[in-house]
Amino acid sequence: MTTGSIATLDSVRHVPAAFTRKTVPGHALLSGWRSHADGVSHTVIARWPEHHPLYTSHTDHYHPLLFSETIRQALALLSHVAHGVPLDFRLGWDSYDSAVVPAALSTHAPTSDVHLTITHTEVVRRRLGSTHLAAQVTATRDGEPLGIARVRYTAHPPAIYDRLRGAYADARAASARALPPGPALDEAVRGGQTSLENAVLSPLAEPHRWQLRVDTGNRFFFDHAHDHIPGLVFLEAAAQAAHALSGSPRTVPMELDARFLRYVELDAPCWVEATAPRRGGSDVVSTEVTGRQHGKEVFSARVTVKACAPVPA
Repeated sequence: MTTGSIATLDSVRHVPAAFTRKTVPGHALLSGWRSHADGVSHTVIARWPEHHPLYTSHTDHYHPLLFSETIRQALALLSHVAHGVPLDFRLGWDSYDSAVVPAALSTHAPTSDVHLTITHTEVVRRRLGSTHLAAQVTATRDGEPLGIARVRYTAHPPAIYDRLRGAYADARAASARALPPGPALDEAVRGGQTSLENAVLSPLAEPHRWQLRVDTGNRFFFDHAHDHIPGLVFLEAAAQAAHALSGSPRTVPMELDARFLRYVELDAPCWVEATAPRRGGSDVVSTEVTGRQHGKEVFSARVTVKACAPVPA
C-alpha cells in the first residue's frame, strides 16, 4: 500500500468525540484516522450527514463551509493524537485558505464519506509551551477531488492563553456579557442553504456594511461557551456578505482566503464591510470582506462565489 492510498478498516483508528472539540451530540463529523509511513501525513475520514440544518437546509448540495468545519475538527484531532497537544490547550486559527470543487458537493453522491489527507509542514514548539502549526489539506469524496486548504493555527497552554486574554479569559463570564443578537439580514440567507436564525449579519443604513450578528444560543456556532467569537462565524459572515452582494438567489463560495488578526470580543459590536463585487463572467463574483472592532481590523477574507443563477450585469 502506498502512503497516499485509502487505509483498510483494520488500520483506521477511532476518533473520540472530545478530540473534535465538539460537545453537542451528532455535531462531530469524524469517523476515523490513520498515519502515513512518512511520519508527517495523516488521513482523516469524515462522514457527512445526509441532511444538516446549517449546511444543506432545502438544497441538493452541501455548503462549502461544511468542508471548513470538517477541517477544523480534523486539525483539532491531529493536534492531540499526532502532535501531543493536550486537550486543555486552546486552539485558534491564524489563517485559512481553501478552494472547493462545487460539483463534488452534491447530496445525491453515492456516499457521504470524505477523506482528508493532511500534511503538517510546520510544527514549532515555543519555549513557554505554545505550538505553532501549518497544515496542507487535500480532500476527496468517493475518490474524486473535493477541495484543498492551507491552515496556520496555534495551540496555547492555559497559563499563556489566560495571560493573553486577561479579563476575557473566563469563557462563561465572557458569554454572559455578549451583546444580544440584532435583526437578521434577509439578503444573507444563501438561497435556501440557511435560515434567518443562522444569519450572522444585521442590516445597517449603509451600503456594503453590516453589524456582525452573534447569537451565542446558536449551537452550530457556539456548541460550548466561548470567550471570543469563533473564526467559523467570520467565514460564515464572509460567505453571507458575498451572497448578499451577488444579486443571485443562490451562491457557492468556491474560494476563501481568510486572516484572523485579533480576538473578537462578544461584548462590543463588530462591523463587517465588503468591497464592491467584481464580476468574472456571468456566474462568478468576488469581494473583499473585513471585520473591525474598536476601530481595529480583526478579520479579512477574499471570497469568490459561483452564482447558481445568472448574475445581473
